[in-house]
Amino acid sequence: MATVVSFLSIFEFSRLNVQASLVFFLAFLLACLYLRWPRNLPPYPVGCVPVLGHILALGRAPHLKLTGEWRQKYGDVLTIRIGMQDVVVLNGYAAVKDAMVDRSELFASRPPVYIPDLLTGFGKDIVGARWGQEFKQRKRFSATVLKNLGMKVGKGSIEEKIQEEARCLCDKFAAYQGRAFDPECDLQVTIANVICSMVFGHRFEYDDERFRELAESIVLTQMNMVSLSGQLINVFPFLRFVPGLNNAVSDSVRRAEKIERFIWEEISRHRENLDRENPRDFLDFGLIEVERQDTVEGLTEEMVMYITQTLFVAGIDTVSTTLRWSLLYMALNPDIQEKVHQELDDVVGDTLPSLSHRPLLPYTEATVMEVQRVRTTVPLGIPHATTQQVKLGPFDVPAGTQVLANLYSLHMDPAYWPDPDRFDPGRFLDGKGNVISKPDSFMPFSGGRRVCLGEQLAKMELILFFSSLMQNFTFKLPEGASPVSTDGILRISFTPHPHKLCAVPR
Repeated sequence: MATVVSFLSIFEFSRLNVQASLVFFLAFLLACLYLRWPRNLPPYPVGCVPVLGHILALGRAPHLKLTGEWRQKYGDVLTIRIGMQDVVVLNGYAAVKDAMVDRSELFASRPPVYIPDLLTGFGKDIVGARWGQEFKQRKRFSATVLKNLGMKVGKGSIEEKIQEEARCLCDKFAAYQGRAFDPECDLQVTIANVICSMVFGHRFEYDDERFRELAESIVLTQMNMVSLSGQLINVFPFLRFVPGLNNAVSDSVRRAEKIERFIWEEISRHRENLDRENPRDFLDFGLIEVERQDTVEGLTEEMVMYITQTLFVAGIDTVSTTLRWSLLYMALNPDIQEKVHQELDDVVGDTLPSLSHRPLLPYTEATVMEVQRVRTTVPLGIPHATTQQVKLGPFDVPAGTQVLANLYSLHMDPAYWPDPDRFDPGRFLDGKGNVISKPDSFMPFSGGRRVCLGEQLAKMELILFFSSLMQNFTFKLPEGASPVSTDGILRISFTPHPHKLCAVPR
């Protein structure tokens, strides 16, 4: 009996210790929150709850919440809490341009975000690298190499490679003989072949199961990062040790390792056949730079792998997603599709669309730009961080604060784009029918020091692939198909809901 009483006493004492510890932890947490709460940050919306902050209030479509209700109520600059971290959000053209373009160096770093950091070697790539000399050297080197490999207009351009892939894509679409199909994988393989020709020096076949698995890994990794469990682990990395909740991390790591193994295999092959006087592709240039250290101090093969992974993943997803949206909007707007067809027939005829045709295809180019506007590929951009304390209007933003540029708010602002939900390529044409090349409140590739590295390549791909597909096909929704929503799914990029199209040969 005494033993039982002793055991119960110990149990009660342990329970009291646990309760006391929890009370102490909560008190300590609240004290930290109070002491850290800045006095002059932009306003906080309602809906902030302890520990989680605004995660639940933002919901599955944070770009809509930030652009609509909260922008109207709290203004163009506001602060949200993600867990215990303050995140400043910039809405509208004036606020985004001021920070990301006019004062871009003050907002040019990256914040620590656990899963993206884990997948990029904690800043060993370009996209996730913190601001500083190492980032500048890596980006300058990568931009120079890509330009040498054809990311430019004119002599030595990669235009012919894009045209070759456009022909292959049209052949693939024609093989469906007007039957309904999902174009996602075919578009991903096509864009991958352009990137891979520059990075790896070879292309994939459309039925290559190995690459289709890689493409799927890219998509699912993005979904894990923006899932609720992924968001929680990004905010509270210690949760990666909690069984069940850590599935987002383990699955992302497993899929990322598949991509990394593929790149390491390519690096090994390139190392064995490296011609230092005649580099063939990005990996060759990278391996030579690792040996010579001419322009990038401390460059390692691991960094080359992560930079390559960034080019591979980002280059495939953004362009293929924009093309998916463009074909869907053509199917939903047959009158606009007919205008594109007519312009291509008048200007290009039966010849192969080329960049030399671009100035003569204003409506076609305006259509692509309208797709980029109405369905912003990366609505909230990639998170930035301040490099020092800065002023945003009357507010003070500490150094190292995470900053989100809400690009969706620029593209859906009725002050610049009347009736913004309406799909109208005419917005990008002036009174003479010429393309307005640099309209206000239009930043599909972001801007400033962190502007998309592959912007030039993406623009070339979009106009050439879109023109080639529209020259050869009329896109329709399958007979009797349910209406397709254009609300989209927010991963890192803003993608269409799964759907099928019919590509009817012209």
